[in-house]
Amino acid sequence: MAELNMKALLDLLKRPGNHVCADCGAPEPEWASYNLGVFICLECVGIHRMLGTHISKVKSLQLDNWNEDQVEFMAASGNLSAKEKYEQYVPPCYRRPSYNDAHVLREQWIRAKYERQEFMDIDKQTYLHGRKEGFLWKRGKEDSKFQSRLFILDEEENVLKYFVKPEAKEPKASLRLSEINATFCPEKIGNPNGLQISYVKDGTTRNLYVYSDDGQDIVDWYNAIRSASYNRLKIAYPGANDADLVELLTREYVKEGYLYKSGPKGKEAYRQRWFTLDDRRLMYYTDPLDAHPKGEVFLGYKNDGYTVREGLPAGIPKMNGGCSFTLVTPNREYYLSATSEEDQQSWMEVLKKTTDRVLYPQEQSGLKKI
Repeated sequence: MAELNMKALLDLLKRPGNHVCADCGAPEPEWASYNLGVFICLECVGIHRMLGTHISKVKSLQLDNWNEDQVEFMAASGNLSAKEKYEQYVPPCYRRPSYNDAHVLREQWIRAKYERQEFMDIDKQTYLHGRKEGFLWKRGKEDSKFQSRLFILDEEENVLKYFVKPEAKEPKASLRLSEINATFCPEKIGNPNGLQISYVKDGTTRNLYVYSDDGQDIVDWYNAIRSASYNRLKIAYPGANDADLVELLTREYVKEGYLYKSGPKGKEAYRQRWFTLDDRRLMYYTDPLDAHPKGEVFLGYKNDGYTVREGLPAGIPKMNGGCSFTLVTPNREYYLSATSEEDQQSWMEVLKKTTDRVLYPQEQSGLKKI
């Protein structure tokens, strides 16, 4: 009987929707919640266990024993059926996480679905209200310490502002919601709920690094920013498809990591810098948590003189033990070095993909040299 039940469960994975994790989309799920009726991956199982057995009861498809009633329930349910129930009212602006996303995003998505049941009751989606106020820990620009700061998001005023002291009449800074990007960066900040908020001021990228002690709170801030952006885009482009607008709400960095960089003459010593590729904007920092980059360059189209080449021009010294490559722009060549061939090829690939893309007129405003 046990073998028959296992075979029946594995056969259920062949049904539409069951071949991937119900919560993060990871392929070939090997676990299931037998009271929710969903097939899930190992990573999401850990989150389901955190919910408690009063919400989700999990079993391995192959390592645990299943009785006939449990198998029949899974057959009658499945991922698509559960999606219809638990994801009825997911707003377009809500970030549906994938298996590659930050743990806090995946955990709060699962808690929102099954624990809080936010997508079965629109009134529970407080991040859609157009205003959010609360305290976040913000990294200081000078002392690098995280201090509690009052943040206020106001969609009607198109502003995200923060105050050094709650009683202060004027904010320390006010950012236009329509001009900011938010992305999770737990490893960079050293906190599982770390969030990086970026914006461009006077042609230069600026960064705020914040976190909340509560995972739900930081994800609500993130989705409140996305909701405000979505609503403004709907007004600006009334006929646009939701799927197209969602792509414009927030963006992940194409690639980040350390590289070594020489100076403009190629004779200077190579110095380690933290590089971030944000769409067409390549930035480098002395420290990954610097408030603004030491330098940045906008990457244009290859036909306009932008390209990347393996190695260095003749006469330019190579870094000892490094894997060098050259970023060419119309105004300057940048001499870079990775610590491994794999990292070198990875950077060259993403940079080449960027310069291979046709530059559209609306992107021209981002043109800036280091």
